[in-house]
Amino acid sequence: MAETLYIPDTNKQGIYEALAPQIEALLQGETDLIANLANFTAVLKEAFGFFWVGFYLVKNKQLVLGPFQGKLACTRIPFDKGVCGACYREQKTIIVPDVSQFVGHIACSSLSKSEIVVPVFKNNKVTMVLDIDSDKLNDFDEIDKNGLEKLVQILEKTL
Repeated sequence: MAETLYIPDTNKQGIYEALAPQIEALLQGETDLIANLANFTAVLKEAFGFFWVGFYLVKNKQLVLGPFQGKLACTRIPFDKGVCGACYREQKTIIVPDVSQFVGHIACSSLSKSEIVVPVFKNNKVTMVLDIDSDKLNDFDEIDKNGLEKLVQILEKTL
């Protein structure tokens, strides 16, 4: 795939649908995990303008910062802390409309207002989470959940 991204002038659903084959082509044949995660985050940042998008990888019984796009981030997150930790423990996507209402939220940036975190599986185990923050309240919905889960499934095929 060329290093260009087609983003249709349409609704969120249409953007997710347009991104799926592009991400698949981008990751196809590339075996380097860091390169794939970096491009994956760049695609999401460019397509949606998310405030922060990145991965936390499971390492040494905690989540460790991986490739991301956005402001400086927390480097390590214990499994029992924050939205990322909850996603890891519960092994499901978590949408938080207002992070100030989430008990135990880790505020890497005071500008973050809402969040969605999607687990990434390999061999039926969560190996990392995709974390996306917005600087707007209630910015994520079922369209984001479904769209991001489908994109993550494409990524999982490369793991």
